[in-house]
Formats: sequence, structure tokens, C-alpha cells
Amino acid sequence: MVKIAAYGVRPLERPYFDRLNKYNYDLIYIEDLLTHDNADLAKDADAVLVRGNCLVDRDNLERFASWGIKYVFTRTVGYNHIDLVAAADLDIAVARVPGYSPYAVAELAFTLGMTLFRHVNLAINDTRRGDFRVTDGMFSHEIHRSTVGIVGAGRIGFTEAKLYQGLGADVLAYDPYPSPAAKEALELVDLPTLLATSDIVSIHVPYFPGKNEDLIDADFVHRMKDGAVLVNTARGELANVPAILAGIDSGHLSGYGADVIVDEATILGKHFDDVADVPSAPVRDLLAANPRVLITPHIGSYTEPALEDMISISYDNFNEILTTGSTKNAIHA
Repeated sequence: MVKIAAYGVRPLERPYFDRLNKYNYDLIYIEDLLTHDNADLAKDADAVLVRGNCLVDRDNLERFASWGIKYVFTRTVGYNHIDLVAAADLDIAVARVPGYSPYAVAELAFTLGMTLFRHVNLAINDTRRGDFRVTDGMFSHEIHRSTVGIVGAGRIGFTEAKLYQGLGADVLAYDPYPSPAAKEALELVDLPTLLATSDIVSIHVPYFPGKNEDLIDADFVHRMKDGAVLVNTARGELANVPAILAGIDSGHLSGYGADVIVDEATILGKHFDDVADVPSAPVRDLLAANPRVLITPHIGSYTEPALEDMISISYDNFNEILTTGSTKNAIHA
């Protein structure tokens, strides 16, 4: 029986891992994310399954290789947490889940956008303090008479676009490599046009280390429509926090919603007694801007359908490589 050490498995998720285990893998459940301190929990395993923000660096991969582990897969779409060069050097196969329920992240991005667009964030912040006055800041447009811009019209961005279209919004999309579905259903424009005309801008762009950090910079914010809402459920590294906060402080942006932050590996999954204890100045600055800035702890994919997809595809990846020697979802340096 193949033994798999699965890191980052929350107690709520374990029944799903068990129920979907059609290949009868012997699973070692490890609730914590992979670090240097707990890598040895995989010592007796044949394979390792990780999630985002696990530390899959050369040091841990070398330890896995020394124990005879040849497969280190991730149950996520993104794989920037894995040192692919080191994996190749050590002859360790790496695979990912290329996609899961697109509604998971799309619905959260939509919810953050609409919450900020209708100023629900401001209203709740006041009423929870006992202030039931209706202020000028709560005055809103209506989405069916507004424009939404989707930056990155892949499966998730396209699904969010359809949600907004269902409410009657005009939807623009920017994508250098649009799918046939996006070409048919969305109005594709260049990025400057999208930013200048959209009341809500939602980001669904992959993060490529060393290439598109700070995609959302001062120029990006400056090009956005006055009073627009910005939503980022892609990656925290895409966002230049000072530029976004400058836009918020000036009133040029009416709100920023994000399910992603920088330094996630040192923050997510942890409880801090005080915001001042959060070990990242950019994240502390974002939290201080609440309620104009809304941050959720990377819960976009935390839905039942998405979890089932992640587990099932991961299991299939292992079965495919164990029975055929390769998997279609392999990733390489």
C-alpha cells in the first residue's frame, strides 16, 4: 500500500480525504504546513502531498530524496512554493491540480467586490459600534448600471464575469491569451481601457516570481476610474500595498478587497493577540485601513466542491504516475 504524507490537512478536511480515497492510499495526516521542523514526519512515506505556503525548498526536498521519496505533489493550482530546480536535480516528480471548482474563488471575489461597491463594509462597521446614521459614504451606484473589469479571463475570471453579467453589469475583460469561451461571451479590451472605465476591477492573474511582482503599482491605480473598487484574489505579491493605500487615502479608490497577502507562510493559520504582532508591515498597514480595506485569510478555495476536486485530482495524479510512470499534471523547472 502506498503511503502518502499529507501536509496542511485541516481536521474538517480529513473525512473528505478518507471518503475520496478510492485507491486505498495509506495516509499520514499532518495538520501543520510543511516546514523544516516537521519534514521528518514524512520519513516513512512513499510520497508527499502539500498545499500552498508549504516550504518545499531544496533542504526539505533533499531530506525527502534521502528517504527514498520520489513524488512531491501539491493540491493547488499555484506551485511557486516548490523549488522545481531542486526537485529536478533530485529526480523528484512534481505535479499539481491544474484547476478546481472555479466558482469557489469567483464567488468570493464577487462577494468582496459587491460588499465594497455597495459600501456594506462601511455600514456594518458603523452599526456594530451603535451608529445607525446613513452617511454620504454609503451612497452607491447599482451594479446593473455599472461596469466590471476582469483582469485575467481564465476559468475563475470567466466565472466571475458571468456572475456579474447575471446581474446586468457590463463586463470588460483583459487577457493576452483569451479562451474561445471568453472571446465569445466577454468584451475584450486593452488594460488601460478596462482600468479607465470599470467601477470594479477584479484580478485573476497568475504570479510569476521575478516577473510580475507589483503588477498593481501606482500607475495601475492611477489609471483606474475615480471611485473604483479593486479586488485581488490572485496573489499578494501582485499588489504594491503603498500604491493601493495611497489610492484609498486620496479617495481615488473607494475600497480594496483581498483574499491574498504577502508573507502568507508566516501569517496564515496563526492567531495574533494584537494586529501589531502580525510580522509583516504591509499586511499591518492593510489591516489598519479597515473597513475601506477588507482582507480574508486565503479562503477562496475553501469550499466543499473545490476541496473535493483538489483531493480527487491529487489522488488521480499519484495513481497515474505510479501505474504509468508519468502524469499529465506534472510540472517541470
